[in-house]
Amino acid sequence: MSTTYHPETDGQSERTIQTLEDMLRACVIDFGKGWDRYLHLVEFSYNNNYHNSIKAAPFEGLYGQKCRSPICWAEVGDAQLTGPVIVHETTEKIIKIKKHIQAA
Repeated sequence: MSTTYHPETDGQSERTIQTLEDMLRACVIDFGKGWDRYLHLVEFSYNNNYHNSIKAAPFEGLYGQKCRSPICWAEVGDAQLTGPVIVHETTEKIIKIKKHIQAA
């Protein structure tokens, strides 16, 4: 999207938008047709990636605490176990997504 019609957009916003666009494009190419299944992991990875401009991860800067991993989103005390296969798959996908963030 061109910023021609959005004069209030500053350089920082443009850079963030470009980074997100590059990251999402790389994930779509890497994950193929099932890319939308991993969109929540892309969001998690971006929001927990350290940003030099704010000297923290976006989630931590906004809420003042680190975000729980997407595997452990259940409330503390819940007796819900996650299988090792989904933990391994999620970890692999987050590693790939973080590589895309670094490339973007």
